Amino acid sequence: MCWQCDHPEATRADYHDVLRRKISEHGWAVQYVEDEPTPFAYTIGLHGAGLPELLVTALAPRQAARVLNTVADYMIRSRVPAPGDTMELPDGWRAEFVAVAQPDVHMCLAVELYGPDVRALQIAWRDERGHSPWCPEFNAGGCRQPVLGVRAWQT
Repeated sequence: MCWQCDHPEATRADYHDVLRRKISEHGWAVQYVEDEPTPFAYTIGLHGAGLPELLVTALAPRQAARVLNTVADYMIRSRVPAPGDTMELPDGWRAEFVAVAQPDVHMCLAVELYGPDVRALQIAWRDERGHSPWCPEFNAGGCRQPVLGVRAWQT
């Protein structure tokens, strides 16, 4: 269940405090959203380090957290990927980074904590056959992977 479901007496400010503690301890937090028809997850806290937040769609909670944590750790230790860059993810998947067009629409808690200037990159992962979500052949077991920005031009 979600934190708010487990703490019905708590306020939004209480949850902000929980997130701030996680960010203070780990550098960022991961927020999973069980949205219909497609769940998504995003980081909160990378903006405070001058980095874009990260978002991934259509993955189970643990898988989403592993992908987000892997890429966040990479950004802190190495460099920030540019839109259009690709990267190998855990389990040998490949992904392409897409600038999220409207982070405030999807990443409410990050915007509540850091304001409207939050930037974000979506990690658009490829299916088992290597197809990106914008390819007609993309197939993730019947699951759709919404892309929340415009793909960078590839040369």
